[in-house]
Order: sequence, then structure tokens, then C-alpha cells
Amino acid sequence: MRVGMMVGSDKERPRADRLAGVIADARAAESAGFESFWMPQVPGYLDAMTVVSLIGQATHRIEAGTAVVPIQTRHPMIMAQQALTTQIACGGRFTLGVGPSHHWIIDGQLGLPYERPARLMRDYLDVLDASFAGPGAVDVVNDTYQVHAPVDVTDRYQVPVLLAALGPTMLRLAGERAGGTILWMADERAIGDHVVPRITAAAGRAGRPAPRIVAGVPVALCSNDETDGARAYASEVLGHADFSPNYVRLLEHGDSADVGDTMAAGDESAVLARLLRYRDAGVTDLAARIVPLGGDATERAASRRRTQEFLSSLCPAL
Repeated sequence: MRVGMMVGSDKERPRADRLAGVIADARAAESAGFESFWMPQVPGYLDAMTVVSLIGQATHRIEAGTAVVPIQTRHPMIMAQQALTTQIACGGRFTLGVGPSHHWIIDGQLGLPYERPARLMRDYLDVLDASFAGPGAVDVVNDTYQVHAPVDVTDRYQVPVLLAALGPTMLRLAGERAGGTILWMADERAIGDHVVPRITAAAGRAGRPAPRIVAGVPVALCSNDETDGARAYASEVLGHADFSPNYVRLLEHGDSADVGDTMAAGDESAVLARLLRYRDAGVTDLAARIVPLGGDATERAASRRRTQEFLSSLCPAL
């Protein structure tokens, strides 16, 4: 299991410092030996692919990816154009994570339709696949898109695609049509019993390589008697599952009730034991989302540093 980092919206930094700060975080992750760095598309926050492009220019080795960009907000031709440009900026180290997001973002915040997301993803991949095949004409007609447009960005780089796949249909698509999945709010049993068998079988039927299973896992190094509080805090700051029915259905396949229950928390041995359970469940790539603990910014910064140093000691792979 490759060890990487996942970040989120950083409310500790002043707005003017956030872009420079996340680029510095990526450089620090690379220096510390992490294999990957994942940037989500958070509503109202920094644009993920723009940030990843800048990270690509500021680093030399580390994989940089989005986790994930909603498909409804970008036409697939525009997504492909931006992704290919980002891949150039990253020198071939970019991985595009995409997904159908959630109704409360797409419909509630943006006023866009959130209907049959798996079918939309299937049609979206038709256009992405054609766009990533190389320079030339893209001619795709399906239930959603009628595309007759050129792509002339690069003939050197391809763009690996991972899907935010939670349910059976999306997991089948991820296995058949993409390089794997990026998960959030999935515990060991949900991954081992639900995700891995479905996506692996789909990849096998399609004659594709074994899929990547990238798991976003909250992590906090703390004393073992602080773990309950750490889990409750993680659920509060990272977003409760009940906002998103997709996550609720995923959690039903495991033993967790909310995101905090998926957390690796406690002392070094407790955190390591939990991460090894994720590895044994079939996770190929850990995307550790550090949750800093403490009553003020200074304490939280120290907590983040301790947790990151411990995770760094586990690099490059568990």
C-alpha cells in the first residue's frame, strides 16, 4: 500500500496564504517521502486542477491528483482539455479523479440536475476516453453528449482516470472503464467485502489490470484515551455522512456510522494497526487526511506535525 496525503479546505490559514500554503504542503510531502498528494474540489474553495498544475511545477517526483472533480460542472471536452494541460504541467504525474458528487452540491448549491449519475458517468467517459486517445477529432454521440470537436493539446502524455465509485454500478464502471476508484467514508469491511470484489471482477471481465483502490482515511496521532473525542471531532469537521445518501449507503456495507469511525486514531501502534487493516482489505493507495487536534492553532499545528512525521516514517509503502 503506497502512502500518500490528502488535504482539504484549510481554515487555519488566512485566505491570502492558502494557495501558497497548499503548494508548500505538497513540496513538504514530497520531501518527506510520500508517494502521492490528493486535492479535493471543495465547494467555494481553491480550484483543484489549478492547484495541482501549480503543484506539478513546484515538485519533481510525487504523484498529484484530484479527489475528486464533479463531472456535472465541466463539459467532458473542457475537462479533458484542462486535464491534459494539467498533465503537461505535472510532467506526467497527474491523476484525474472524477465523480458525480452529491445532490446537495450539484442540485442544492449549483441548481444543476442530479439525475441518473451512473449513466451520466458512462456517457462522460465516452468523451474522456476519446479525448485522451491522442490529438485529433473527437466524435462521440450518446444519450447525453453530441461531440464533434478537436483535441490538440499533447501527444506525449495520457491521463489516468479514477472514479469516486461507491455503489455497484459505479464500481463496475470504475473496473471496466477506469484505472480504479477513490474512496471516502469507506472502512475496512466496506472495502474488503463490497468495493474490492466488485471492482476487481469488473476489471477482470474487461481484461484490464488490477484496479487501484485509493482510500481517503482520516488520521490523528494522539493518546489512546483521546480516540473517542478525535473521532467525534473528525465527523464534525469533515462532514457528517447523513448529508449524502451515497455515503450512507456505502457505510451500510461496513461497520462505521460516520466518517470519524473510519479514522486511524490513537498512539503509533494503534494508528499503524488500523492502517494495516486497510491494506489487508485491499487498499493499494492510502490517502491520509490528517485531522489536527488541539484547543488552539498552535496545538493543532503541533498535532499535525506529529502525525505527519509518523506517517512519513511509514513511507513509501506499508
